[in-house]
Amino acid sequence: MDGENLNRKFQKELNAGASALVIMGLLARAGRAMYGYEIGKRLEELAGGALPMHQGALYPALRSLERGGLLASEVEPSVSGPPRRYYRITPQGQRALADWTVAWTRTKRFVDAVLEDSHGRDNSPTPPGNPEVPDGPRSQPAEDAGDVAGRRTGRRARILAE
Repeated sequence: MDGENLNRKFQKELNAGASALVIMGLLARAGRAMYGYEIGKRLEELAGGALPMHQGALYPALRSLERGGLLASEVEPSVSGPPRRYYRITPQGQRALADWTVAWTRTKRFVDAVLEDSHGRDNSPTPPGNPEVPDGPRSQPAEDAGDVAGRRTGRRARILAE
């Protein structure tokens, strides 16, 4: 599999896990029921116009969340077209959202900690053409390796304990 296909696969898997969380978070923040297209458009706005997932992937996620009891829906007539299915977060969904937010925060902190180098700099690959950050991996003196490993272990333990 080439790099582009691997990147697409990674993004698809990442989106699959995050879509339920962002849908429920959006509905909780809105404090009202929203229909599918409206949810997609609002997420697109929040993403700055480039939704990282296909809008069509929202509908299976909405149905799955509803089957799980985390969302409820009602169909209402529309003056400008076919009836619309409006989704709202349920009390069970509110509890799940709180739990998932904690899990997301822990995971994000862990991933961020792994991607940072020992000096707190972002150690993620630099996009091509970025002149501010040198290309290639950063090196670390051999004598500091044990010390850094010890700090990362402690940091990782703190992140996972939070």
